[in-house]
Amino acid sequence: MAQALQHARDYTLSLFDCFAAAGMDVAERVPQLRIVNPPLWELGHTAWFAEWFILRAADSSHPADAHGNCLLTKGDDWFDSARVPHRSRWTLDLPSTGALKTYCREVLDRVLDKLSREPNDDAALYPYRLALAHEDMHGEALLYTLQTVGLPAPERAAHNGHQLFAPSEISFPGRTIQLGSAEGNGFVFDNERQTHAFRVAPFTIDSTLVTNAQYVDFIGDGGYDNRQFWSGAGADWLMRQERSAPRYWQRDGGQWRTVRFGQPATLAGAEPVRHLNLYEAQAYCSWAGRRLPTEAEWEYAALSGHPAFRWGQLWEWTASPFDAYPGFQADRYREYSEPWFSTHQTLRGASFATPSRFVNARFRNFFLPERDDIFAGFRTCAWPG
Repeated sequence: MAQALQHARDYTLSLFDCFAAAGMDVAERVPQLRIVNPPLWELGHTAWFAEWFILRAADSSHPADAHGNCLLTKGDDWFDSARVPHRSRWTLDLPSTGALKTYCREVLDRVLDKLSREPNDDAALYPYRLALAHEDMHGEALLYTLQTVGLPAPERAAHNGHQLFAPSEISFPGRTIQLGSAEGNGFVFDNERQTHAFRVAPFTIDSTLVTNAQYVDFIGDGGYDNRQFWSGAGADWLMRQERSAPRYWQRDGGQWRTVRFGQPATLAGAEPVRHLNLYEAQAYCSWAGRRLPTEAEWEYAALSGHPAFRWGQLWEWTASPFDAYPGFQADRYREYSEPWFSTHQTLRGASFATPSRFVNARFRNFFLPERDDIFAGFRTCAWPG
């Protein structure tokens, strides 16, 4: 745990330094977009979160449930994401980069010291696991931001290649599965509980994700021009965006190119298509006479042990809205799940930017349907019958 916490903080700082090198540690130089945070705020927030739940032993994310004061006089006013509206994070009078790095170092030193005296049990380690998962997710979010603003990423994070596998279809018989995560299986977020029986009908699913070449065929057949392929919400989004290809794609003569962390690159046809939103994934499926898998189908396939089912290179859109499992109860981090039920869509899997310690086939990621900045793609299922 100590090594993982240190690794996560080192990685966060290496990502932050990419912004600092470009002068974007100063909030006014960062574009004010709904899908990003000012990197200086994000750096302080990750350290504050660890201080809140570990050093201040907060019983929940409610302002009254922490013990003692923040190491920074105005830390709670600056870095509590539940109390600091997104749009105001560009105008906060934050400490300097050097001062915030000192704060990060002091928090981690105290966290590691406290950890060394904890008993080795789930209850004692829960806040450390929560803080680690939180920082891992923010690390991936910082990488999204580097892609969004067109800055280079650290070499170990800017992996653009993917393992390529021969596509096929896998048929699974209907069965009742145990959906969700059980207590005692390590750290899980509240939205993964409670484990419950769920009947999955027989289905046939792609073994791999839809590729760039397959998506090019959709574009070439008028996919972005034909209203019949798009849902009502998807058509509304498309009209506002005037999009004719995925985000970051550029036509160069007779071929397509893309942009990866600010650098143009030839689009590899056999690689999974990425930076698509839910609407684009749904439109492709409609064009292809296919459908997205439900999250229950995806979890069934991922945990089946079938050697041909490949996942973990990109987050995958599913057909399932992000909703509570039966018996849901909010955990200490009360704003993590419940505010987003029914408005967000569930994604499953992981991406190349996800730390291996965070990869779990039962983990439920969730984003608004229009998000196309994340490292996400999709696979398809056959319709029954």
